[in-house]
Amino acid sequence: MPQLLLQGFPDGAIRIGSTLSVLKKEGTVTYFVGPDNFFSHPESDSGAQRFALATLVANGHVRPIEVESSCLGIPHRTLMNWTGQLAARGPGSFFAPRGRRGRTVMTREKATECARFLDEGATIAAAARLADVGDSTLRKALKAGRVLRAGGLGPVVDSGGAEATSKSARGQADARAAQGMGTACTRADERMAAALGLIKSATTRFERCLDVALGGVLSGLPALCSNGLLSGLRRHLSLPDGYYSALHILTLLGFMALARIRRPEGLRHVSPGELGKTVGLDRVPEARTLREKIATMAEEGAPREWMQELSRQWMEADPQEAGYLYVDGHVRVYHGTGALLPRRYVSRQKLCLRGTTDYWVNDALGRPFFVVSQTLTDGLAVTLLDQIVPELLTSVPDQPSEAQLAADPLLHRFVVIFDREGSGHRLLSTLWKQRIGAITYRKAVKDLWPTEEFCEVEVPVPGGGATRMQLATRQTMLMAGLASLPVLEVRRLTQTGHQTAIITTAQRLKSPAVAGRMFSRWCQENFFGYMMEHYDMDGLVQYGSEKIPGTTQVINPAWRALDKAVRGTLGRIRKLHAELGAQILRSEGCDIEQRAERLHDIQRLEADAAELRLQRRQTPRKVTLDELPESERPRQLRPLGKMFTDTVKMIAYRAETALVGLLRPHLAKEEEARALIRELFVSSADLEPDEKENTLTIRIHRMACPAHDKAIAALLADLTQTAFRHPETGMRLIYQLA
Repeated sequence: MPQLLLQGFPDGAIRIGSTLSVLKKEGTVTYFVGPDNFFSHPESDSGAQRFALATLVANGHVRPIEVESSCLGIPHRTLMNWTGQLAARGPGSFFAPRGRRGRTVMTREKATECARFLDEGATIAAAARLADVGDSTLRKALKAGRVLRAGGLGPVVDSGGAEATSKSARGQADARAAQGMGTACTRADERMAAALGLIKSATTRFERCLDVALGGVLSGLPALCSNGLLSGLRRHLSLPDGYYSALHILTLLGFMALARIRRPEGLRHVSPGELGKTVGLDRVPEARTLREKIATMAEEGAPREWMQELSRQWMEADPQEAGYLYVDGHVRVYHGTGALLPRRYVSRQKLCLRGTTDYWVNDALGRPFFVVSQTLTDGLAVTLLDQIVPELLTSVPDQPSEAQLAADPLLHRFVVIFDREGSGHRLLSTLWKQRIGAITYRKAVKDLWPTEEFCEVEVPVPGGGATRMQLATRQTMLMAGLASLPVLEVRRLTQTGHQTAIITTAQRLKSPAVAGRMFSRWCQENFFGYMMEHYDMDGLVQYGSEKIPGTTQVINPAWRALDKAVRGTLGRIRKLHAELGAQILRSEGCDIEQRAERLHDIQRLEADAAELRLQRRQTPRKVTLDELPESERPRQLRPLGKMFTDTVKMIAYRAETALVGLLRPHLAKEEEARALIRELFVSSADLEPDEKENTLTIRIHRMACPAHDKAIAALLADLTQTAFRHPETGMRLIYQLA
């Protein structure tokens, strides 16, 4: 439909961009730049059209994207080819006569030979090379039906084919390939070239397929990339030349996390060819190969720097939530025998088990920023001060300047929130010396405030919304010997009469904000549970262990044994004192010999306790690892592989959370939205690449009910509007419901 033009443009012309218009009239096409006639040619002269558009693009009168989006619809890549032809070969190349047709290349013998190679599982490129014909020649012959496969399976699985392959046809082709190079290894030519070092990696190429299992996981690719899945390529992560590139491995790991394939061994229960189609390959690597790739990327790369860089990017993207950091420890239990790990208390199992403590830093919505793993730890306070705070001081955005801090003695840089383990005076005062506010629960609260002090107030909830609570506030002092620290104490009165005490050194905050932030800690607890159930947060990805530096200090096992003996002896003394007192109260004429015997036992145990105390005092409490016997030295699990996969899982969780946020307005509950997103990721889909338009259409199969279909359709429309392009092929992804 003709568009309205500025005054001076010819009537009936179609406007393209800000200055160009095209008028088709009486079999002639005329190009106007502003009101001036630039060029004219007969409508049937395609060479003149190519010359005119190439000249207009080269002179800057119109942009290729404007021509592509206009009624002409000429692809961007085609226009750039014409422009390159103009620069390299001149205007005459557009009007030179075409060469005469040569001899027939695809003879009957060649067609039979190509069909035989294709039936043996070769790709189009490999079959063309083996038959000594051009790749495009074979594709045209397949499309025209001059090359027919003896197996009757229709077109070969390739993006250049005219028809999409069915799941059964792909399964048969993958099975035939197993007799040669391996299951679903249908790109034998690229694999051989990669093995010989002729190519750096396989080319990502999507094929026209129907009913691709787990095809719905492609709907998570835009969110994965926007959260930094590929941000570390070539700077922090890389792989040596081979069939699988670092981009392929990262994409696969992201898809595995979204599709709940918990570990590399889980690939054994998934069709490698079908999952490979979502990555743009013939198949995905087997479990052993994937573990090797992960180990190589982790050990030769810099996963720690990658995680830190992503953390800064995430914080800068949401500076308001980055001002309130939730820190909590999670024990990753180890049941193997390859590493001697120290024991620590696991609250969810109420046992002391061997494992590694991971300290996670999240925001109030449960989204993770980074994690610090500690094989040997002295607790939350030490890890927070030594490992976490230095990173936060350089990462948290919008911190006040030194001048602002000096002008306002109550102003804080940011706020960290943790449980009662870190509520001591030493940690809170050390944090405040760096002007870092803290919010935590107060331990050992015995006094009760009068109920008259409490009043109902509206408490904002992070992420939106509000709730009402009974709150009271006082200015109190946190004492530790002669030292004191002023804090703001906020108490919540529940319906049962219980008072929950919260203290904070960030005294600029109002009591509703303090309560809202503190009671949002359940988001981090939910994060741990969700990650353990769906993302296998505690799973091993890399086997083996390594030494811990010998200068690291640990609790002396001899001191620990003496300390345990002292506490056991004191416990028995208290028990005997209680029994003796009970005997005296119970009877007036009790046996004197029994009293004397118990007194003797008490005196003997007190002497033993004094001797044990002396030995404990003479034994150093801490020693270095080098001072321990070899059999007692703890070893740590290889940390880099776990750090690398933890980063990928954080990206996947954030990507899923972002999609849940897009879907949430169409559903009643967040839990329902998360469940539907999980269903979307494991849904089948049809893939339809269009090389001419440079698009990849993903048609997701329908959900379980019309309401879910409507919600998913709205989500897919939002994803399509982002105009996301595949990071390697550059194809624009279009999402639809099948």
